[in-house]
Amino acid sequence: MHPTKVLTALALISCGARAGTAVPDDPAKVTPVAVGERAPRFTAREVDGRLFTFNPSSLPAPVIIIFYRGGWCPYCNMHLQDLRSVEPTIVAMGYTVLFLSTDRPALLYSSLQEPVNYHILSDSSMQAAHAFKVAYRLDDKTVERMLSLGVDLNAVQGTDTRELPVPSMFIIDRTGVIRFRHYDANYRVRLDAASVLAAA
Repeated sequence: MHPTKVLTALALISCGARAGTAVPDDPAKVTPVAVGERAPRFTAREVDGRLFTFNPSSLPAPVIIIFYRGGWCPYCNMHLQDLRSVEPTIVAMGYTVLFLSTDRPALLYSSLQEPVNYHILSDSSMQAAHAFKVAYRLDDKTVERMLSLGVDLNAVQGTDTRELPVPSMFIIDRTGVIRFRHYDANYRVRLDAASVLAAA
């Protein structure tokens, strides 16, 4: 093979390897977009399937974005219920609060254990999670364990990505810059309501 073709092939292999490892296979390896960086643009879906576009270049108000795994997750349900005590106050402070779930649109509210009035968006495509760099890939053992517990990600997400977000929160100012972030590779650990209010 001609040397130029060899180099081209190696470059393509290298790019493919990087693309394949862009989403880590361990939540402990997740490194979200940092404080001081511009928040990424993303699209998600409303409960009725309509497209929602987050554009950091034209925000009418500061935004709090909270990523959670889905209505099937008991820790996510407990966290959402905890935030009920402060969410109205945060909204009254002038924030837009967006909750991003991996559930497909039709399940965004029906899958929750208790009703909430939050603005929940479907990130079942994981586009927002990828943009904020909080996504990680599940291994076969974890997928099998979840299935044994009655959680079929393919069914609830409507995709076969086998990915989840590390539960996380970002506070973004009106200029689109991230001013605060919180994440923890341990999905059982969440920022409590008082701390969320203090951060806001």
